[in-house]
Amino acid sequence: MKKLFRLFVFILVVALAAGCSQASTTPKENKKENTSGQTEKKEKPKVAFVYIGVPGDGGWTFQHDEGRKMVDEKFGIKSTVVENVPEGPDAERVIEELAQKNDIIFTTSFGYMDPTFNVAKKYPKVVFMHATGYKKAENMGTYQGKGWESGYLAGIAAGKQSKNNKIGYVGAFPIPEVIYTINAFTLGAQSVNPDAEVSVVWSNTWFDPATERQAAVSLLDQGVDVLANYQDSPAGIQAAAEKKVWGMGNDSDMNRYAPDTYITNPTLHWGEYYVSVVQSVMDGNWKSEGYLGGLKEGMVDIAPFGKNVPKDVQDLVNTKKQDLIDGKLSVFKGPIKDQSGKVRVEDGKELSVEDILSMNWFVQGIKGKIPQ
Repeated sequence: MKKLFRLFVFILVVALAAGCSQASTTPKENKKENTSGQTEKKEKPKVAFVYIGVPGDGGWTFQHDEGRKMVDEKFGIKSTVVENVPEGPDAERVIEELAQKNDIIFTTSFGYMDPTFNVAKKYPKVVFMHATGYKKAENMGTYQGKGWESGYLAGIAAGKQSKNNKIGYVGAFPIPEVIYTINAFTLGAQSVNPDAEVSVVWSNTWFDPATERQAAVSLLDQGVDVLANYQDSPAGIQAAAEKKVWGMGNDSDMNRYAPDTYITNPTLHWGEYYVSVVQSVMDGNWKSEGYLGGLKEGMVDIAPFGKNVPKDVQDLVNTKKQDLIDGKLSVFKGPIKDQSGKVRVEDGKELSVEDILSMNWFVQGIKGKIPQ
């Protein structure tokens, strides 16, 4: 009986201990579930975008806004947008106001670099992402498309379509992003038309249709038979269409503005990258970096060809596009000379990414100067 009694007591003690153990762990488990629920709420950060123009520009800002919409749809949020923010002191004020209320801020123009950098130092808990710049901080990264890849492809199409070897290009601002794209465009044109010359004029605008039209007309008056434009507005290709001259826009598909004379143009696609940035912040593994996306990553591409572009031209460009994706072709592979005839890239060598992103010289075959 004593043995049975002891056994009974032992079983009872074990049962009570198990019960106590379960009772003590249950609140922790519940707390973990609650904490997880709270974390899930916090995993939907407040996101803001700063635009140089308006989505209605049909170009640069339009493409960024398409990317923003993907973020909102993916995460079920309503991001904040501030449009028409001038580059300079106004930008810094706007960015700082957003930093007080948001977790992630995308600033989408080159001229926002210093304002973004300055505000990032004041708000270390906010993640800042700046488009096309080079300054970074612990809580500030940069991102950019390899515009030289899509620019090269557009140049091939322009070189094939030109009959008099006179191609015009309306540059926006003389910054590396625009300079390397014009250079790549010229190299692409020369790869299929060695006699092609590219005349460059500057509008010093991102979106000013009247000024951009005037710049386009100045090139059309020189007799160019293909006209490319780097601005956000379709003013240039519309001016070209009026003269029945082939036209090329920038950043997004501008076919609808000049369907009869449209060739193609470089395009940018930010959506998947924006989604990946927000997701990395939510997952707690975001880190500051300088991201470069090209044809392979889908960040840059060319727009669908216009209806009157010959199939052999389309096929050639698409073949070269695949060569770039596969690494069989390099845009800035030597020999490459600058306007003065100086060898900038020796035969068989390639320009480094750092040199491309800081480019301040024109390749041989370009008529026009880079303002100092």
